[in-house]
Amino acid sequence: MDLVSALVVAKNEENNLYDCLSSLKHTDEIVLILDKTTDKSKEIAEKFNCNINEGSWDNEGERRNFGIKKCKYEWIIEVDADERLSDGLIEEAKLAIKNLDLNITGYFLIPFNNYIGSKKVLHGWGASWGVTHKPCLFHKNSKKWGKESIHPSLELGKKLGILKLPINHYIDNNLSDMIKRLDRYSSANAMQLRQSHKKLPNLAITIRRSITRFWKCYISRKGYKEGKWGFIIALFAALYIFFSYMKAELEDSSEKPKLK
Repeated sequence: MDLVSALVVAKNEENNLYDCLSSLKHTDEIVLILDKTTDKSKEIAEKFNCNINEGSWDNEGERRNFGIKKCKYEWIIEVDADERLSDGLIEEAKLAIKNLDLNITGYFLIPFNNYIGSKKVLHGWGASWGVTHKPCLFHKNSKKWGKESIHPSLELGKKLGILKLPINHYIDNNLSDMIKRLDRYSSANAMQLRQSHKKLPNLAITIRRSITRFWKCYISRKGYKEGKWGFIIALFAALYIFFSYMKAELEDSSEKPKLK
């Protein structure tokens, strides 16, 4: 069976949700999880044929696992509200599933085009800011999210292949949005570090890790090809490491982050 459920998990995404749901029109079901949503997201979603689920979850992994269980079909394509399926992607996904042997489970990687505003940035991305591929198409028994509050870990089944058509990811509108994201994400990661009760590294190790992250994004992942944007992405990837550890050490657990 090559029927595909689309899963969208969102919190106060009224500015993105219409375009996201519009790109899912060729899926066989849309499951929308609204987490502590106070904006017009539900009103927007009601214009589509969506299975809308509202609730409150403590972390990202829990709400995503809940969404996977709510999907009717065995194969799922998971997208975020700031992501759009490219034309023909669902058809390619269904063909890939149809050609599988019966009872085969696992996942397919899907390539990503990452945008800052209207600027497509191909090189230099790190996991905190953007990815080149993600396991977005999967059998519902082949993907489980971890319990981390930000960038949760993944348990995956067998890799079955890589699709050709991309998902378009509109990460931020401009540099100001990137700065706000850096603050939110580093605060969430700091809270996670405090809750782990692990000993924090000293300043020298933190600086070294930050420099390593910059090198990885700017040199190894060829961020230099993107000019100033590549430098900014590498810099923010490094600052994410640095600020996370500094906030974990210098702030306390009462300073809770707002992810959206």
